[in-house]
Amino acid sequence: MIAMGGTIGTGLFLASGATIHDAGPGGALVAYLIAGIMVYFLMTSLAEMATLIPISGSFSTYTSRFVDPALGFAVGWNYWYNNAIILALELSASALIMKYWFPHTPGIVWSSIFLVLIFGLNVLSVKGYGESEFWFSIIKVATIIIFIVIGLLMIFGIMSGHTGGFDNFTKGEAPFKGGFLSIFSVFMIVGFAFQGTEMVGVTAGESENPEKNIPKAIKQIFWRILLFYVLAIFVIGCLISYTDPNLLGGDVDSIAISPFTLVFKHAGLAFAAAAMNTVILTSVLSAGNSSLYVGSRVLWVLAEEGKAPKFLRKVNKGGVPVSALIATTLIGALCFLTSLFGDGTVYNWLLNAAGLAGYISWLGISITHYRFRKAYIAQGRKLKDLPYLAKWFPLGPVLATVLCLVAMLGTNYQAFFQEKIDWYGIAVSYIGLPLFILGYLGYKVVMKTKKVKLEEADFSREL
Repeated sequence: MIAMGGTIGTGLFLASGATIHDAGPGGALVAYLIAGIMVYFLMTSLAEMATLIPISGSFSTYTSRFVDPALGFAVGWNYWYNNAIILALELSASALIMKYWFPHTPGIVWSSIFLVLIFGLNVLSVKGYGESEFWFSIIKVATIIIFIVIGLLMIFGIMSGHTGGFDNFTKGEAPFKGGFLSIFSVFMIVGFAFQGTEMVGVTAGESENPEKNIPKAIKQIFWRILLFYVLAIFVIGCLISYTDPNLLGGDVDSIAISPFTLVFKHAGLAFAAAAMNTVILTSVLSAGNSSLYVGSRVLWVLAEEGKAPKFLRKVNKGGVPVSALIATTLIGALCFLTSLFGDGTVYNWLLNAAGLAGYISWLGISITHYRFRKAYIAQGRKLKDLPYLAKWFPLGPVLATVLCLVAMLGTNYQAFFQEKIDWYGIAVSYIGLPLFILGYLGYKVVMKTKKVKLEEADFSREL
């Protein structure tokens, strides 16, 4: 449920329409399927490592052990600031959503209230966080199931509101608008929509019986998320033409023209906008809740490994890393405040850095798993002794690595192919890469780290 909560959100409820508008219904489906294959391999790679070495915190620990401590340092801090900035983004989004009901209340009031709420859920106990995330996820999953059922009833003419059947899949340039390049362009958006599934690996050390539950969770989560996304995109593609300008409304202040809201309205459900506003609010709070939980654990692991200040290692009686939790909350709040002052330039740069950071984290997982398996065999260990064995090795991590690199490098490929190269657009889109490289090289030079030898890789369960 944690991964469901961290993954299913505004990317599906709001931004999904833009992918259909840009690539057509067929192009959007292909992009989601390709991204789904990449995520499947990434999650099985993470499952193999997390079940053998269930550590609460970040997969950066695995990167330090099987690739290079410097790369582990860069991956860990990259994943931490990714989550801290996402927390800030969700706080901003919550303020915009509340304006639907309370247009005259300052946004910072709602953001502050929700920050206190999310912090409270995390600081009380791990159980408090898990329980709240479970209910947040239930609301989202129920909404998607209802949407898919109503949509299919409309497509087949059982419910009023649509009589076109599958016509929207063949109108104009549909199903593939713009060919391969349009699929490639929306692949970036689609990949971002899947980000959050890796949270399962971060929770391994605090889950009961990780050897059994982590592989089970990863398998179920992947197929459910893929099914939800693909069926939802199929329903939207059938019921709303890709030429409909409303599909471009992919922001939290465009709930009235969310693809979900439009379909519910066509079905004659007058309360659709208010209902979807509530669902999207729970999505935003869920994503913020998950980001604070994961960010605090990542920072705590970095401190335990000597890659962050020692005071961040403090844990309370409930097992919550309080100092890391407070630090992540403060950074998230500061990032949020940058969006309130000036023209928001700093905030936009931070958001772009966080967006790219997700792909960098995935790239770290696929490279690390390749080295993990090689080290496991090099040390004379038997594959049958692994609690979970990822299929299709080495194709899985190699394919995931290639797709991650394609997605990262193509984040804003249009900026390179204009009459005059858009250097500002390139800088904004790729700001995360130099930050990551700087962290890696800085730690490598100062600590004089070397690539880990396969025969010396550490498979112990202790940090």
